[in-house]
Amino acid sequence: MAQALDIARWDLQCELNNTHHRTDLNGVDRLIVRRGQPFTVNLQLHSGVYQPGASSLVCTVETGPHPSDQYGTRASFDLSANIDTSCWSAAVTGPPGNMVALSICSPPDAPIGRYTLTLGHSGRFEFILLFNPWCPGDAVYMDNEESLKEYVLCQDGIIFRGNYKLPLPTPWNFGQFETGILDACLRILDMNPKYLRNPGKDCSGRRNPIYVCRVLSAMVNCNDDQGVLLGKWTDDYEGGVSPMSWKGSVEILQNWDRNACQPVRYGQCWVFAAVACSVSRALGIPCRVVTNYLSAHDTNANLVIERYINEDGQPIRSRDMIWNYHCWVESWMTRPDLKSGFDGWQASDPTPQEKSEGVYCCGPIPVKAIKEGELMIKYDAPFVFAEVNADVVTFMQKKDGNTEKVTAATLVGQKISTKNVGNDKREDITHLYKYPEGSAEEREAFKKANHQNKLLQQQENQGLHLTIKVTSEMRKGCDFDVYAVVTNNTPSEKKCRLVFGSTSVSYNGVLGENCGFKDLLNVELQPGGERRVPLRLNYSKYGGALTEDNLIRLAALLIDYTTRDITLAVRNIVLENPEIKVRILGEPKENRKLAAELTLQNPLPEPLESCCFSIEGANLTGGRVLTERLDSVVGPGEHVKAKIYFTPTHFGLRKLVVDFNSNKLCHVKGYRNVIIGK
Repeated sequence: MAQALDIARWDLQCELNNTHHRTDLNGVDRLIVRRGQPFTVNLQLHSGVYQPGASSLVCTVETGPHPSDQYGTRASFDLSANIDTSCWSAAVTGPPGNMVALSICSPPDAPIGRYTLTLGHSGRFEFILLFNPWCPGDAVYMDNEESLKEYVLCQDGIIFRGNYKLPLPTPWNFGQFETGILDACLRILDMNPKYLRNPGKDCSGRRNPIYVCRVLSAMVNCNDDQGVLLGKWTDDYEGGVSPMSWKGSVEILQNWDRNACQPVRYGQCWVFAAVACSVSRALGIPCRVVTNYLSAHDTNANLVIERYINEDGQPIRSRDMIWNYHCWVESWMTRPDLKSGFDGWQASDPTPQEKSEGVYCCGPIPVKAIKEGELMIKYDAPFVFAEVNADVVTFMQKKDGNTEKVTAATLVGQKISTKNVGNDKREDITHLYKYPEGSAEEREAFKKANHQNKLLQQQENQGLHLTIKVTSEMRKGCDFDVYAVVTNNTPSEKKCRLVFGSTSVSYNGVLGENCGFKDLLNVELQPGGERRVPLRLNYSKYGGALTEDNLIRLAALLIDYTTRDITLAVRNIVLENPEIKVRILGEPKENRKLAAELTLQNPLPEPLESCCFSIEGANLTGGRVLTERLDSVVGPGEHVKAKIYFTPTHFGLRKLVVDFNSNKLCHVKGYRNVIIGK
């Protein structure tokens, strides 16, 4: 009969194991490992020595409050000659003696989370098990080292905002390895309603990244649960802060964790997506933030966005909306629950828009299914398909109550964007979601989706043509012109009415105040003629109307008096903020104090007050936001400067994220990549 080993002490080899498992940025004070990959524990025996074949050690691993063999949240196993990576196993490596190097491995489909490991009758310790995208047997396996560095290990990134004509990069500190963040992420899983109803079943479900992503999609918003963020899409942020004020996920997750899981106020789509990305990467799921420009919000699942305007070309509020942009996340995994061909990137959306199975969540749905119009595939394919590929029909609501269809050039799903691997450039991934607009493949995708409307085609060489042109530089604080351009491509003279207006607008399509308006009752055009009508946008008019999104909606409405045809052209423009110049003072080294010298020029024709610079960065600012408030008033054209000190804690390429805020110029973003030496 084998003799059970009597253990006196053990050494979890945290630094060695965490480094091998690529979790050392979480710290090396506790054991954090990835599934399907062995880790080593050194054992000091009380008495006797380990003898192959003559010694035994029963190991028991457990996770969750009610571990059971039935749910796969408990397993017992004895020593074996060699490690078996397909199941829980343990083997001694090294020669016989009273010091034992014990190698332990989990299966690549073990539930993730907190575990206890009991060694015989005398040893018991805790560790954390994460997904392992480096393990070929794991459902999140990704066979590209550069992509893994970007989508799992990179703690900062770029989220694209602005509009499809001018995608603006916004820096973000994901900070998934900062102190306390992994614990907050595990707490998110433990606060989800499925866990609270049946913790055993929920913990078992954590073996499956599909299940975990769906839980995260619901838990990043707080609409049905004690989730992380409360969304708000108005300018009144009383009781919280503007979504524009966030520079990263760390402060958000820390606030939620420290305040008894009370929702953090407030978030909007890019904030929801960024936090979901941070949590996914922390748990080991490859993840990226995606921006879809001109993103449709289809509320009745007919894959058509029905829009209404009044006789001045201004939108009439309806449930169907087209957002200037919308952000969600993609996570990398296999889909064994579906027919073949749908592995890879899966879209999920934590922004609360529509309910799915009674809960505000969305996805994960294979991106490939969206491209192919496979709307029967779970989860939430019709909603995501409409976001990138819905048809748009516009009607004019007349004063007499009648409606008339309007020719309007609106194509949703433009310049779908994400950060490039290894640099800060924009990668256009539109081709992953849809075939080229108007192509036979795209039409076939519509048929497969049971789409009943034909593609709205622009007949640019027939009839009257209307477009909106803008100048190359449109900076906040400046006065500038925009133009409605009418072209007569008919053989006869035309007399028309042209209405050309502008209003402030938020990124999700909600209109604000008027910024300028022109109504020309008699626009005459000879055959082949063109008329260029300017509209002056003055800062004195638009400055007080702008939201923090810096967006203005331009709408031109053309009515042909002869045919009564109505044509609408709409364009959103984004006004550029000034650049924040960032200089790093000192030699960038680990644990060496540095200074960031920050400079910004006031571009407005009025003074700035209550000026404030703040910075944060993964492994740069200790998981905190560092702030410098300035008492001076900054006049028009003057520069505002600040110096903020910080101490890097890890070497490598890091991103220092900067924010400037004031009474008139709100939440200007900037960043500086810094290489920290050893």
